[in-house]
Amino acid sequence: MNAPAPSTPSATTSANTSAAPTRARPFEKTATPTPAWLRRLLGRELAPSRDEYQAALDDLWVGDPAMDALIDWMYEYGPARARPLFETAVREGVDAVPECPAPLRAFMDQVAAPAWLDPALVDEGARFIQSTGMAAPYVLRDLALMGGYLLSGFNQSLVLTGALSQGTARRVAETGKWWIDCTEEGGLLPGGEGYRGTLHVRMVHGLVRRNLDRREEWDHARWGLPLNQVDMAATYLGFCVVMLGGLRKMGIPVTARESRAVMHLWKYAGWLMGVDERWLVERERDGIVLLHHAMMTQSRPDWTSQELGRALSREPLSQSFRRLAGVRRRWAYRRHLSVTRYFLNREKMRQLGLPDDIGPWFPLATLVPRFAGHVALRYLPGLRGWQQRHGRRVQNAALRHLFAEGDPGLVRADL
Repeated sequence: MNAPAPSTPSATTSANTSAAPTRARPFEKTATPTPAWLRRLLGRELAPSRDEYQAALDDLWVGDPAMDALIDWMYEYGPARARPLFETAVREGVDAVPECPAPLRAFMDQVAAPAWLDPALVDEGARFIQSTGMAAPYVLRDLALMGGYLLSGFNQSLVLTGALSQGTARRVAETGKWWIDCTEEGGLLPGGEGYRGTLHVRMVHGLVRRNLDRREEWDHARWGLPLNQVDMAATYLGFCVVMLGGLRKMGIPVTARESRAVMHLWKYAGWLMGVDERWLVERERDGIVLLHHAMMTQSRPDWTSQELGRALSREPLSQSFRRLAGVRRRWAYRRHLSVTRYFLNREKMRQLGLPDDIGPWFPLATLVPRFAGHVALRYLPGLRGWQQRHGRRVQNAALRHLFAEGDPGLVRADL
């Protein structure tokens, strides 16, 4: 795997980009030994080389140059006039915009399907994700999202944009809606819900980056650029690398072909989201390495980890149920904590402000039945399609429950 090349700092920040943000771990502390079995699996050391480490530090100062330039144009052109043009271009294509302004056309040309895209492989990845049923949402919510709060560098934009005071249930539901749209067959192709939602999220992230970059409260010397390339890359890798590893631990076997398909799906989603190609990889083992390198730039858990962790853990206690509401809320609350405990040790649970007396009872109780079911359905003739359809029905039902008082089709796809 090639190391990410050093990047050009974003023009939006006036901070001193020659200095490494203090959130990053010193290079000398990154050179931890790689276990022999993992080194054989990866084909290299997990720790970054000096050049790879420097490339990651450089990308703490890089945003999304294409979207940042488009937003600059939108402010010059007038947001009230520019926003409808952007929405039309995303929804119907750039040719549907009369006398399309050059900056908008340039952006849409930039997000056109890359030469490496294989739509059939993307759909194959979507079908596998659908077949996992609730296992994938458990991993993404209770490991990727919850565990991500341990990295306080990620948390700062959430804090300053008011995420601690907003409804956690709504944010989880909206992220779930976007994830469902991205993992529909054809969902990420132009015109698909996942394609439109991803470009909308990308614009929202650009607006947040522009706003936070100009606020006095943002500590550039510590955090670098808001919503920078490293954080964007780590987020995309959470949806593929972390999910695949978590699924295996939940008892779902993943073939090499399925791994490749999932990685390809999220590589394309990352492309649409504005992650630079130097961070986009085809192989899971390369993604593991890059995710580790991104983690080297993160800060240790702090008070934001506890606030966000507690808020996410208590989200089930606000859910609506028609019968036995109190019992079912407590059941959902403890079930999700059990999944988190299955992946994280007691110390990390405490760092997230979570009770450390919870055992991993739910994943352990369902591990063997889940494994047996997936193996049987994989190889029995005619049942693989049923597994996929059933899994997606379960995922959609869970999403509808989160939107118990609204229509998920009307929800914005903000992350």
